[in-house]
Amino acid sequence: MSYVGECALDSDIRVIRLEPSFKTDRLRVPLKFGRVVVADSTSLLVKATVENRRGDVSEGFGSMPLIDQWAFPDPAISHGKKLRAMMLIGEKACKFLEKRASRKYAHPVDIMLTAKDDIVKIAKEARKEGALEADMPILGVLVATSPIDAALHDAFGRVNEICSYDGYGPEFMEHDLSSYLGEEFRGRYISDYVRGEYAKELPLFHLVGALDKLTRDEVDAGDPRDGLPVSLEEWIERDGVFCLKVKLSGTDISWDVERTKTVAEIAQQALKRRGLESFYLSADANEMNRNPEATLEYLRKLRRLSPMTFNSLLYLEQPTERDVTHHMFSMGEVAKIKPVLADEGVTDFASFDLALRLGWSGVAVKACKWHSSSLLYIAKMEHYGIPYSIQDLTCTGLALVHSAGLAARSRPLKGFEYNARQYLPFAFGEVQDRHRSLFTVRDGMVRTDSLKTLGLGFSVEGLHL
Repeated sequence: MSYVGECALDSDIRVIRLEPSFKTDRLRVPLKFGRVVVADSTSLLVKATVENRRGDVSEGFGSMPLIDQWAFPDPAISHGKKLRAMMLIGEKACKFLEKRASRKYAHPVDIMLTAKDDIVKIAKEARKEGALEADMPILGVLVATSPIDAALHDAFGRVNEICSYDGYGPEFMEHDLSSYLGEEFRGRYISDYVRGEYAKELPLFHLVGALDKLTRDEVDAGDPRDGLPVSLEEWIERDGVFCLKVKLSGTDISWDVERTKTVAEIAQQALKRRGLESFYLSADANEMNRNPEATLEYLRKLRRLSPMTFNSLLYLEQPTERDVTHHMFSMGEVAKIKPVLADEGVTDFASFDLALRLGWSGVAVKACKWHSSSLLYIAKMEHYGIPYSIQDLTCTGLALVHSAGLAARSRPLKGFEYNARQYLPFAFGEVQDRHRSLFTVRDGMVRTDSLKTLGLGFSVEGLHL
């Protein structure tokens, strides 16, 4: 594929170098979702060196954990083999884009989206080299290459001495959104749909994993003794979190209903002691509901058992299988009761549009599915008034800063997900020190004071990554 547009903009960039590196951290406590348990996290970090048409040169950075258990949940293939394949795809994509994107100047959105088909082909080659028994799913390919996308957007802002989010209008982009979203978007740009500045503070969603302890009475000698809370009750007392994402089994509806009710009651009591009344829940069955009828059963039982809990439920996230083309489930009846957001099921514009036609209310946006694509999804949902959330992938370090910046420049439902503070609280300590306001939770909120005015907001000068 070739780059779209012929208009020469001084802000366009070409790639000089893409340098990948990896860092592995062990989770403080295991994280269970669906059928899997995550015990360690390997992050891909990418440093991009770019040049604009004026001859200015700068560096940008991107980072994302390669959670293969989520991106490639095939139980027949080992975690180690899937992780190695994702690492290989990231490295090979860096080499490919370093060569391809060095030939012509373009905007990062164009660089990435016009290279997507080729990157998928690279992933198929990586399967052979890594002796992988099956092709890497497109979701795994996106996660493995998302740090490259982020690094290019960050470098684009830095080399042009602007915040990257200020670079999505006509003065910086060769063409409008109609090139990707159709004629209805003629004359419209990403900048028309994102905030003009970072929101000053953000509520965060605290994750309640299926293995997480809920009360201090459940904490025992086998739990971490590192000065941080263990149970949900203790986290609420310390941080005042009032947005909670509840992981469900998806297969045992009675357990799921009781778990949601218990979480709500603990939150209500703990927040009341802080003088707060309101709290919000989201529920994530991680694709384990066998069909929409199971999701409806969960909602109806929850409403009967605990109206208070039901009323606090903001939305559901991907309750049924991720392949929306498989059974072509209609989610309309679920959406009439509560908003239901597609997550793993949306990996491109075709699946995005299909999900909406099938009755899904909106989409869970994740930076790990590419910053470029996320911006376009947000633009389309803002245009039509469709609800969306900003989720993460247990993001640490720069990945968390990136996700928070995306949430602060958009208008998601209530807040954004930030669960690395629970499971990987000590990872990338230098980044945490630089962005203390983003990594410090007070009254259930983080502040964006530390986000810089260049690039994606990272503070990286002198940082050892």
